[in-house]
Formats: sequence, C-alpha cells, structure tokens
Amino acid sequence: MTNVDRAIQHLNRKISEREHSQTLPFDDFLKILTERPDSVVRNIFQTFHDMIRSYVGTGVDEYPDDPESINYVSYDCSNLFVNNTDHPFFADRLFANRLINHVDAMKGSAQQNKIYIFEGPPGSGKSTFLNNLLSKFEEYANSEDGTRYEVVWRLDRRVLAQINETRLTSFVDRLTNLLDEHEPGHAETSEIKNASFLSGDYVEIHCPSHDNPLLLIPKRDRRMFFDDLFKNDEFKWKLFTEKEYEWVFSETPCTICSSIFDALIQRLPASGDIYRMIHARPYRFNRRLGEGITVFNPGDKPMKQNVVTNEQLQRKIDILLGDSNAVKYIHSSFAKTNNGIYALMDVKSHNAERLLELHNIISEGIHKVEDIEENVKSLFIALMNPEDEKTIDGFQSFTDRIEFINIPYIMDLNTEVEIYRNIFGKHIDESFIPRVLHNFARTIISTRMNTSSEAMLDWIVDPLKYGQYCDENLQILKMEIYTGYIPTWLDEEDRKRLTAKRRRRIIDESEKEGVTGFSGRDSIKIFSDFFAAHARKDKLISMSSLSAFFKKWLADINDMVPEGFLDSLLRNYNYSVLQEVKESLYYYNEEQIARDLLNYMFAVNFEPGSVAVCRFTNEKLEISEEFIRAIEVRLLGTDVDESVRLTFRQETQKEYASRTLTQEILAEGKDPAKTGLYQSLHERYVYNLKGKVLEPFLDNANFRRAIKDYDTDAFKTYDKRIRDDVSFLISNLCAARYHYTKQSAKEICVYVIDNDLARKFPS
Repeated sequence: MTNVDRAIQHLNRKISEREHSQTLPFDDFLKILTERPDSVVRNIFQTFHDMIRSYVGTGVDEYPDDPESINYVSYDCSNLFVNNTDHPFFADRLFANRLINHVDAMKGSAQQNKIYIFEGPPGSGKSTFLNNLLSKFEEYANSEDGTRYEVVWRLDRRVLAQINETRLTSFVDRLTNLLDEHEPGHAETSEIKNASFLSGDYVEIHCPSHDNPLLLIPKRDRRMFFDDLFKNDEFKWKLFTEKEYEWVFSETPCTICSSIFDALIQRLPASGDIYRMIHARPYRFNRRLGEGITVFNPGDKPMKQNVVTNEQLQRKIDILLGDSNAVKYIHSSFAKTNNGIYALMDVKSHNAERLLELHNIISEGIHKVEDIEENVKSLFIALMNPEDEKTIDGFQSFTDRIEFINIPYIMDLNTEVEIYRNIFGKHIDESFIPRVLHNFARTIISTRMNTSSEAMLDWIVDPLKYGQYCDENLQILKMEIYTGYIPTWLDEEDRKRLTAKRRRRIIDESEKEGVTGFSGRDSIKIFSDFFAAHARKDKLISMSSLSAFFKKWLADINDMVPEGFLDSLLRNYNYSVLQEVKESLYYYNEEQIARDLLNYMFAVNFEPGSVAVCRFTNEKLEISEEFIRAIEVRLLGTDVDESVRLTFRQETQKEYASRTLTQEILAEGKDPAKTGLYQSLHERYVYNLKGKVLEPFLDNANFRRAIKDYDTDAFKTYDKRIRDDVSFLISNLCAARYHYTKQSAKEICVYVIDNDLARKFPS
C-alpha cells in the first residue's frame, strides 16, 4: 500500500466515524441524557451561556475580601475574541462584565423571546465582535462539550405496513415506483437532502426546526417521565425548580413533528413503536449554509418566498401514512435557526425591514407559515449605531422586548494598550519608559469620558485635595476604578466612603460614555504617528515627548483632550515614579522594626518614668516620654500636632488592652506580631520610613553621577556604599514588579532627582 492509499484510507475512516455514526435510537439518546444531563438538556440560551463561560472562565477579583465588592472582576476574553481569529476584538473590563452579566441573566431566568441589540458608535468594533462571537459559538456548538441533539424521524415502512395487511402489496408497488422516479444523476436540492431512504426500509425526516428529542414526550407526562428517569441528585432538583429549565416542561415540538407523532398514535397500537422511530443526532451548526446560524448584512435582499416545502418528501410521507392531510411538510427559513442564532449585522436598509418583521416573532415566539403556526425559539442578535434607534421608535411593545448592550469605545486603559501591542507588536514596550505608554492610553480615553461625573463628586466631595495626583474632573481616578484598581494615594476616609453603592454608580456611568472622542480607528492612527515620530534606538519615549506631541503636534485636535488633563497626568506620573523609586531604594531591618513596635505596644500601658521588662522582647525598658515619642515620630511623622499624637497613643493603648492582649494574644494564642494592632502599626512605620528614604541622596551629586555611570567601567570608581545603594535601586526597579530595563531605570532615577520630586511630594 502506497503512502497515498494509506492517507486516503485513514481519511475515509475518520470521515466515516464522524458522519455515519451520528444518528442514534431514542433509547440510546436517553442513556446519554442520564450520563450528561447538564449538556443534553440545554436550549440555545443555556448553550450560549456555557460557550461564553467555557472560553472566558470565572474571572479574577483583586479585592476578594472587600465587604464593599460589587463583583466587578477581570475576565480574560482572549480565548473568545482574540486567539485563533482573523481580526481580534479586545473587550475591555467594563464591556466584559456587561456581557457576562447579560449572559448569566439570560441563562438564569425563564427565557422570553428578546432581541439583544449591541449598540455602539462607528469604529467601536461591533462587526468584529459579532463575527468572532459567532465563529467561536459555531466552534463550540460542534464540539463534544457543546453538542446538543435534534429529532430525526425514521419511519419504518415495515411497521407502518401493518396498518392494513391487505394494502401491503399496493403500498410496496407505489413505494417502488416512487424510488424509480428519482434518478441517481438528478441534482438534489438542500431540501431533498433532508430525507433519504436507508436500505429501503426507512424514510428519514430531519426536524427542520432542530427540536430537542425531549419535546416529543407529551407535556402532561414529562414530569413523571423525568422523575422516573433521573435519580434524586442536584441536576434533578435544578430541573424541577429552576427557571432556566421551565422550557423543558412548557415548550411544544414543531408542527411537523407534532403532526407525525399524532398521526402515528392513531395508526400504531403501542407508543413504544413510535419511540423506536424517533432518533437523535447532533445539531450541526454551519453559518455558511445558514444552519443554526444565520447572519444578514444590510445589503442582503429579502427572499421573495419565505416558505420551504419538499414535494418528494411530502409524497413519501403521504404514502407511508396513507393520508395526504395527516402531516403537512412546510416551514419557513426561520426554522433553520430555531434553537440557534439569528443575527443582523447592522440595522440599516434591508436589515431595518428584517428587524421590524421580527416584531411578532419576538413577542409571541410564533411565526405563521400559510395556515401553519411555527415555533421560533432563537437567540436574536443585532448590531446598531445610536443614530439608527429611530428605526424602532413608536413600537413600544417591540422596544419592551429589546435588550440593549452598549459596546462603546475602549474605556479601560489596559485594554487600549493591548490593542497597540497587537497592531504594532509587543516590542513597542521596549521604546517607552514604563507608565508612558499607559499614559498615552489615558490621554486617548480622556476624550471619551464625560468631564462631569455626579457619582465621582458624590464620593470625592473636594477633588482639589488630590490636585497633586489627579485632575479636577477626577478622570484619572475614574479610569483607575474602571480598571478595577483603587489607588493608594486615596486617604483612609475616602477609601471607606467607596461603598458598593457608590462603586456601582461609578461603573454604571460608563454606560453613557465612550460614544464620543477618539474612535478606535482614530487612536490607532494617532499612536502610529506618535510612535513613528518619537521611537529611537538610543532614547526612550518619555512623558515630555507625550505632552509635546498632544500640545504641539496635534494642536488641531488637542481641544478634544480635557483642559488641564495633560498637566494633571504629568503630576500623577511624577508622584507614581517617585513612589517606585522610593520603594526600590528602601530596605530596612525588619528585626529592628519589630522590636520598636512590640516595645511600643507594651510601653504605652505604663506611665512615663516606669521601668519594666517587655513581655514580647524581654528587653528592660526605661519608659520615658522621649522613648515613646521617638517611636511615634516614625509612626506619625514629625509634623503631627501634639494633641493628635496623644490621641493616637490613647487609642493604641485602648486597642491593646481591650482586644489585642485579651482576645488575640491570651484567648486566641496569636503571635503578637500577627495581631491586627501590630499589622496596622507596621504599615504606618514602613510608610513613613519610605517617605524619608531619598533624603540622604537628594543633595549628593555623587549619587546622581553613579546612577548615570551604572553598568559602565566608571561605576567601579565610586565608594562601596554608593555602589551598593545604586545597584540595589536599579535591581529593584528592573524586577518583575515595575518592568524597568537598566536604561529606563537609570533615566527615571535621574528624572526624579533632577525634578526634585521628593520635595514636591513630601510624605
């Protein structure tokens, strides 16, 4: 056997395994049902939910223990919209949460026919989103995890011949003549392919509406049937109690399947004979053929005739059942997407007509085909620009059935940066000093945000107190909230004021943003111009380059950036890089800090002038005002009023006596260094130490020169202490936490010193 023969044989076997062993008897279908009930008992809404969740996962909440959490989590949508796609779509955190919330609600409630309209401005990526979504749905629905089953009738002519023995000869003769009429070379239509004779013993009819075989169990018998079929487990409890499974007990099969079932009941003595004619096969989705997924573009003209029949199949059915009126094989094109997805790519032109045509179907779930009523339980999706809403004005009963889902321009700065990396390559990060690339994204996003925010002003009563870190419109702060991050520069009072209600109001305001400003296409063009103008091999792109670009190079469109935003962004950047340098330069003796804090916790319980041995460190302490004050300076700083210091001391003593000693140490047996009081004091102590860490180096010219000479031969000439400090600083900045390179770390350190940032942002 040649390699070609072997390859063809192997291919034929694989195709045969996939295509010819798909149809299974009803009994075998029920066995699969009992083994995998969660995947078999699913309609389109449950399957769509499972598809989204399988690609996206559960998401990550950065603040899982926050009692004011609103479940605003970070979802990784790359497997759904980016990986293995021709044109990636990047879903920001706001849209991902919006989509997941709608999908969860779609599954978790009794499904009503609705149309889900994704509305957004031109350039927001709606078409790319829908194409990728449908592509992944088709992939999932045709996989083992996404498999659902549809009805296939196998009408057994031998069983049906028993209806009247005296007519058997005539029946066979007529059937033979019918077979002879069908020439092998005759081109078959797609409808004729829906029925064929197998070994001359069966007429096979595929349900045109893709009904789940479970619907062929009479409605009045379903509860008893499922009670007998399933053991008493979690799935059975959900099936009988939860809204998402109401369809199992309320829906009816399509008119064709119902008619066949009723006709067989009248002709066959036992229902078992009927169910032996009912088979199941996987519901195969094919967007190109319109099976399970149908997508219309605005330019696609409506079909002149939306009624599908099959005369040859109708004749076969009439012969088998002996009655030309028992089953009327007729349906519409909507049947092809029943229990599937019907999508309108843009509500314009012919699609506007299609949307209005869906009015009755969406409201009633029924479509009239001549004198036949056809069930339509599809997932209806449409894309719409805001200005096209006039299409549905005046149809109140219709608008009540519409669920709008906003898909605006990107509002999450991390996602905006991911778009730049995807288009221009991940290597672009190497051309920027850390934070500058993200600040470019912040500038773009600022044009998409409203300058006035009631939710932010309800939370931050006096925005000017954060003038060193934020703009007066609080857009910089709002962007951080949109990314799921709560800045450390917020004071404790405002952090406590960020309740779940306030956080939800802030997130909800995003529904009204992202429809103006720089579009996705605009931002890509602007970034391309910026990168081409400033990217150099020997120099990294800095904040000064960014500011100059928007203020001078783009003066004609600079008005779109809110007034004063770039200046505020620079102050925020200065504060942030100063903290990074301080964090990286700071190293401390944890043992010394622990001794100070444990001695302080013990000493505040004694009057000044006392002498006592600390029960935690075993040190003999001469407890004087100077001793206590020296530690309080490290805890509170030097500029604190005497009254504040004494109040702090009293509160510490009260906390120690009422909770730390009695409950945590004595009752719970906690290590003193793991108590709540100790942790709170430790955080204060370290924070204030870091604030002073740069002071010894501010006026030290050798320190600045050593930074510039780092990683050169000249660096070896400096004093060992300076070399150690500089090496420690650069090494920490280059660690994974901050993502600096040696070059960018050197540049940012010199920037901090030359701009005297330590004095501009005192602790």
